[in-house]
Amino acid sequence: MKIGKIVGTLVASQKEATLDGLRFQVLKNVSVDGTVKDDYVVAVDAVGAGLGEYVLYASGSSARQTVVTDKRPVDAVIMAIVDTWEVGGQVKYNKANGE
Repeated sequence: MKIGKIVGTLVASQKEATLDGLRFQVLKNVSVDGTVKDDYVVAVDAVGAGLGEYVLYASGSSARQTVVTDKRPVDAVIMAIVDTWEVGGQVKYNKANGE
């Protein structure tokens, strides 16, 4: 699993039929210390995350192991919305505080 921050959405009106009904989000990768990187990932949203939220996502074959993505041709899936994370006893992010 990796941490990402939702920075946008992606709409594709023409797509493989098994992708119909899926919502696509554009993520930037985030390091464990909270640094937002410049590399992007497009992921299927399995949990209803929103713009600006930090999420956990999986890529590769693991992306097809959620109820939403089972047997669908996806390479990344958002599977959790982050409430808080800490490293070495220091809080790096807390959704309730907006930090």
